[in-house]
Amino acid sequence: MSRPRNTPRRPPVRQVRRARPPARSVRTRRRRPAKRGVSTVRLRIGFIAIAIVVSVFAGRLVQLQGIDPKQYAQMAAAEGSQSVVLPAERGEILDRTGEPLAASADGLMIVADPSLTTDDAPDLADLLSKRLDLDYFAVLERLRARDSQFQYIARQVPAAEASKVVAEARGAGFGGLTTPDDPVRFYPSRDVAANVVGFLGTPRNDGSARPLAGLEDSFDDYLAGTDGEARYQVGAGARIPLGDNTVVEARDGNDLTTTIDRDLQWYAQRVLSQTVRGARGDSGYAVVMDTQTGEVLTQADYPTYDASDPTDYPESTYTSRALSDVYEPGSVEKVLTVAGLIDAGKVTNKTRFEVPPVLNRQDRPIHDYFQHGTIRLTLAGIIAKSSNIGTVMAADEFEPGQMHDYLTAFGLGRKTDVGLAGETKGILPSADLMTSQTADRIAFGQSLSVNALQMAAAVNTIANGGVRIDPSLIRGTATLDDGTEVGSGVATERRVVSEDAARQTMEMMERVIDPEVGVAPGAAVPGYRVAGKTGTAQRVGAECGCYDGTFTVSFAGFAPADDPRFTIYVVVQNPRNGGGGGSVAGPAFSKLMGYALRRYGVEPTGTNPSRLPAEW
Repeated sequence: MSRPRNTPRRPPVRQVRRARPPARSVRTRRRRPAKRGVSTVRLRIGFIAIAIVVSVFAGRLVQLQGIDPKQYAQMAAAEGSQSVVLPAERGEILDRTGEPLAASADGLMIVADPSLTTDDAPDLADLLSKRLDLDYFAVLERLRARDSQFQYIARQVPAAEASKVVAEARGAGFGGLTTPDDPVRFYPSRDVAANVVGFLGTPRNDGSARPLAGLEDSFDDYLAGTDGEARYQVGAGARIPLGDNTVVEARDGNDLTTTIDRDLQWYAQRVLSQTVRGARGDSGYAVVMDTQTGEVLTQADYPTYDASDPTDYPESTYTSRALSDVYEPGSVEKVLTVAGLIDAGKVTNKTRFEVPPVLNRQDRPIHDYFQHGTIRLTLAGIIAKSSNIGTVMAADEFEPGQMHDYLTAFGLGRKTDVGLAGETKGILPSADLMTSQTADRIAFGQSLSVNALQMAAAVNTIANGGVRIDPSLIRGTATLDDGTEVGSGVATERRVVSEDAARQTMEMMERVIDPEVGVAPGAAVPGYRVAGKTGTAQRVGAECGCYDGTFTVSFAGFAPADDPRFTIYVVVQNPRNGGGGGSVAGPAFSKLMGYALRRYGVEPTGTNPSRLPAEW
């Protein structure tokens, strides 16, 4: 189709591209105004941060090199150091003549290097725990200890046993075990004085044996000494020593010398055992004292145990019953009562009494152990025949509180403090609680309680001329773990009654052994003058808290009576043969006194024994 001529012609359609604005040159670009304050703050913050960091490093450098360089040098050295214990040798426990009651022999410790035992730890722990009777898991933990080349497995193992165990481990392909020296404890006399000496038992954290009883326990610090240490730097793998070695030598423990006579102790334990078993009793104690020094030559207990193998015995046998048991002493206490009366000037050993068959007092009648009508006895006769009624009548002469003061001065109601743990102080009612009824019973040895060593020391006061001397188990002086010094070197003396009162009491005690008037002729020692006193007392049962029908029987005395060398006290608990102090404990006293006098070469005085009248 043709376009009309008159129509204007359209221009051709063109595709127009939007042109880009011309690029501005760098020089012509417009700048925004700079924020100068913000940049300055940022720079300042940066400088401050850098200054702080530099200050920290500078301060640390000053601390390391200036303030405490030794401490940090030691810490750095410790990172690459190895230490080995140098065991101290434990001091010996000796009898009075220097014979060992506890000593140290060659032994070894078994030590593991965990860097070599970790891979085999379960199997090796099984072997070691079985052979050495150790806790498996404790051994396993030590064998796997990280960052360590030294771990105790066991200490103080007999050398032959340790070598055998380690050889077996190596034979099974296990390595990393060594056996440095470590002395082991042994008890050459086995049961002799075991209740006094004690023993070493379960291990401490460092593997060393822990003391569990007796002197081993009470004087542990004194005996143990201080282990030393060898420390040296090591290279990689702890195989090649580098740098300077540091050695701190071990300080061995102190020897402890006791007052015990080992041979006399052995004999006393055999006599005591025969006596208790012969009477079908439960237990017993025997104390032998040096009258003039207070030194305890024998402190025997039955039953006892073998200190070299204590696990075979009940724990109840580990303590010394002569210190831990409390009981009513019975008529042995009468000699303290009459000694006090004579010293106070109230009576003499010839004072006369009419003794009725029964003495009716405030709360109950008082009887004698033997049947009688009204009898006329001197004070000597009262002691010789052991009359409760006569003793109470004599004790009526005391002023209020006077008897309590004397018994306290004799050492009743307080510990002897000889250095053994577990000692009881006994029971002595205070003066304000001692009613007239209580005083009556205390006068003849009931309603108060003692331990055997305490009572032996009280009777020894009469033997020693009226002067009480503290008993001692240690010769010289030694220091307990609590810092207290004990021993014969620090023993004190004090006068309790006059020398005349002690002599008069001794003369009355001689009549106890006289077969014509006394109740204990079996306590006599042929050729020697002997002074003594029997005791038979009711026992308080643990369950009922009342007298349960059982008895304590005893005998205490000294010889030669007119120049005493030894004081001996024998006690048997709950004899079932019907015997009393004279028939059960008296013969044991005679055997012990005769042996002691012969052993120490004591000659008879050659004087005549007391013939004080018993009746009037």
